[in-house]
Amino acid sequence: MKKVITYGTFDLLHWGHVNLLKRAKDLGDHLTVAISTDEFNKIKNKKSYHSFDNRKMILESIRYVDKVIPENDWEQKIKDVIEHDIDIFVMGDDWKGKFDFLKDYCEVIYLPRTVGISTSKIKTDLFRINNG
Repeated sequence: MKKVITYGTFDLLHWGHVNLLKRAKDLGDHLTVAISTDEFNKIKNKKSYHSFDNRKMILESIRYVDKVIPENDWEQKIKDVIEHDIDIFVMGDDWKGKFDFLKDYCEVIYLPRTVGISTSKIKTDLFRINNG
């Protein structure tokens, strides 16, 4: 069995997220998704609309996702790869090169982001719509 892992906040779920999850799952037999906890988001100065528990529940309902785990800090990735017996680490290509240190533990793949959609774009568009 080939196991894949990816990381993210996964707030305001959109078709770009689903596309990334599908492509990640297509690389193996099992997909683990590590999502940022609310506490970790605070450290990153990031604010999610949905709580960790709600984002976790949403991700668990997606057919491509087999397991959801919390991301508590930047340093846990090596531990996660080893503990969960991961073969492939997947991230969006805007992170290209940032996780190459994991190549000692698993294959690292950077997938292209879905063009035209992001959580930041949704937030900006909603702000524009609501503030005319």
